[in-house]
Amino acid sequence: MSVTTKIATSTAEDVFVRGKSLCRDLIGKLSFTEMTYLQVTGRMPTKAQTAVIDACLVTLMEHGLTPSTLAARMVSSSAPEAIQGAVAAGILAVGSVFVGTVEGCAALLVRIGAAADANDEAKRIAEEHRATKTPVPGFGHPQHKPDDPRSAVVLRIASAEGLAGKHVSALRVLAVAIDEVYGRHITINATGAVAAALADADVPIDVMRGFAILARCAGLVGHIAEERERPAMRAIWEAADQAVPYRDE
Repeated sequence: MSVTTKIATSTAEDVFVRGKSLCRDLIGKLSFTEMTYLQVTGRMPTKAQTAVIDACLVTLMEHGLTPSTLAARMVSSSAPEAIQGAVAAGILAVGSVFVGTVEGCAALLVRIGAAADANDEAKRIAEEHRATKTPVPGFGHPQHKPDDPRSAVVLRIASAEGLAGKHVSALRVLAVAIDEVYGRHITINATGAVAAALADADVPIDVMRGFAILARCAGLVGHIAEERERPAMRAIWEAADQAVPYRDE
């Protein structure tokens, strides 16, 4: 069987993406969010899907001086001639602890949705994580307490657009189970809300982290631009040197 691609081709006169003319059908007619969805899924998003995905991308773009932005800033200052290297360094930190937790949370929501009893499965998930002392992806935040304000906005938009479906429902069931098992309230954080909203907007689970990476790329470019205008590398370097002293023991 011959190997083919459904994504793109080009001629001397035009470029074609997913069967559409880039010049006649896409440039100036689609937003970046719409184009992203078309590129990834091969389908044009609905107005509601576009609104929800756009909200999720905005939510994930900026998180302050986290490992990814610190890495990007340090590499940018060390190798200012290669902005792509600084962005790449920051993206390497998008994993199972920061930002990439959208993927882990989405997998749990799928698991709950496939269970015969959603409440029992949610409780089982909470108990598993408590027993292993591992955070539940999409839950908890060191600063936003009792609730993450970003989550409320994302879920409200999903509901207003008519896209708060089975994954948002599963997220709410899991939230109740977590509070019960842990004996205290643990907030749904931004990545948890985004995971549910993107899943209900039909973003494929196995590439969902890619949407988080896409959003974070834009955020990193902003940090790199600021690092060039107002360098922070020396302050970060000195702070790290003071915070982690040398001890020969």
